[in-house]
Amino acid sequence: MNDYERIARVIRFADAHHAEQPALSVLARQAGLSAFHFHRLFTAWAGVTPKSFLQCLTFSRAQGLLRAGENILDAALDSGLSGPGRLHDLCLGLEAASPGEIKSGGAGWRMAAGFGPSPFGDCLVAQSPRGLCHISFVDKDRKSAWEDLTRLWPNALWRRDDAAAARSLAGIFVRPNGPSPRQPLRAFVKGTDFQVRVWRALLRVPPGSLISYGHLAAAIGAPSAARAVGSAVAANELAWLIPCHRVIRQTGAAGEYRWGAVRKKAMIAWERASLEKIVKE
Repeated sequence: MNDYERIARVIRFADAHHAEQPALSVLARQAGLSAFHFHRLFTAWAGVTPKSFLQCLTFSRAQGLLRAGENILDAALDSGLSGPGRLHDLCLGLEAASPGEIKSGGAGWRMAAGFGPSPFGDCLVAQSPRGLCHISFVDKDRKSAWEDLTRLWPNALWRRDDAAAARSLAGIFVRPNGPSPRQPLRAFVKGTDFQVRVWRALLRVPPGSLISYGHLAAAIGAPSAARAVGSAVAANELAWLIPCHRVIRQTGAAGEYRWGAVRKKAMIAWERASLEKIVKE
């Protein structure tokens, strides 16, 4: 069991028993560790204590804002959380594939991909000649994950490179506003014009902020297309980089996530906990 699997087990338990405010010793038993070792592991993973992190798992504040009708995206941008020319906390440049490139299936391209660790479990990451083209969490066997990836660009020449993947992931999964310098990244995606518009809007939602499907639809000028926006969010091939985990239901509930609802809650709370720690300091 890796560290994230232990953390995920604790988060599942906390979700089911949050009203009981479980003690540290109770949470530690879920992770199969002593209270001391669990506290140390959790704090190293989340950057804050288990108690502070579990407080960040609640969506009460987001629920209140959404029910009041506030457009969180506009509020975030108006407050200066996303400066001019800064699409994402990681400075991600997003480029869309042309119809010809999509039709060719990557013919003549050399693609590198590999598996590596992240704070939220193992990932499969792929690099095209035009930039990062795939990041997914791997909860099934690696062979199936690799086959699913190569079907996206069936005519490309694929090479496995786990070392390069691990280096890429180390630069991708960095804490919001943390001390580590952030390097600009290039991403290459294939999707419809509508999907790309949704993904570009998602890149403007700052770490620690949330947006509903309806507000995201309004942000791209299609207020009646919340259902279609949901489909575009689900089609995202760049986990974490295009932050579909920051989209929640209008009620404030976290909702579904392509790579698991527990992982989505962990990602949101991880971002929020990091930002709250910075504010307190």
